[in-house]
Amino acid sequence: MLATHSWLPSVYAADAGSPVVKINEATAKADVEVESLRGHISVLSGSGGNIVVYASPAGKFIVDSGIAVSRDKLTAALNSIGPTPLRYLVNTHYHWDHTDGNAWMQAAGATVIGSPMTFKHLSETTRVKDWNYTFEPLPREARPSIVVAGSKTMRFAGETITMRNFGNGHTDGDLWVYFKHADVLALGDTYWNGYYPFIDNEHGGSIDNAITWANKAITASSAHTLIVPGHGPTGNRASLTSWRDMLVAVRKDIAMLKRQGKTREEVVAAKPTAQYDKRYGGFVIDGNFFAKLVYDGLPR
Repeated sequence: MLATHSWLPSVYAADAGSPVVKINEATAKADVEVESLRGHISVLSGSGGNIVVYASPAGKFIVDSGIAVSRDKLTAALNSIGPTPLRYLVNTHYHWDHTDGNAWMQAAGATVIGSPMTFKHLSETTRVKDWNYTFEPLPREARPSIVVAGSKTMRFAGETITMRNFGNGHTDGDLWVYFKHADVLALGDTYWNGYYPFIDNEHGGSIDNAITWANKAITASSAHTLIVPGHGPTGNRASLTSWRDMLVAVRKDIAMLKRQGKTREEVVAAKPTAQYDKRYGGFVIDGNFFAKLVYDGLPR
């Protein structure tokens, strides 16, 4: 749910209030970078979560809309990929760093697609206690007008695109997006490449659900598949598998401590993530915060 830039950890730590405000301020100053993959697919980073763009002569199919303060820079980046208009926009989930740009992208021509729960959260006031922030509803036109409850396949400009939901994951309304001919899988925040993930326990997420989604993606992909995370660099099946293995190991250790009757504070103090902190703890979710998220999402 956060932009993948080196300045974010210090911004997050320095803010005594909500990190959302500081992240928006920092994102307004950040550059938007374009990475070309294959099959006319690119990834834009620098405006919240990664944005995937399939640019065809018939128009652009986009996955996630970033933070609205990046509108001008995103517009320039999209134009640099090609002059065709926006046609479709998929929200992988409701978090603001993936949906805040919905209004301007819809006004530019994109039809918005999302899950039922993403539609629900974008239609009402939503409080995220972990961020100390309350989000107001998006304008009606910025909410999904095509709702995907389970699975939907579209054929658009020579590409076959499948959106899927497997139940609760990172949130209660995630979608992944698979571009069949390019063999590119966009996982949204159900995958954070090289980082501990945020898990929205308040809105249907849990460590067990996160592991389930990772397993589904590993099964659905091959060694050739390019896998775009919500945050971090484009990965592959091997990097996703290593990340899944970390989730499983941390979950096992914290579950054991919780069964022993340890409080959340005692579990965090035991440093159950220590062996992984150097590899995965260098972003906005450090080992202590991740241990808290895992603990909170486990059954009593």
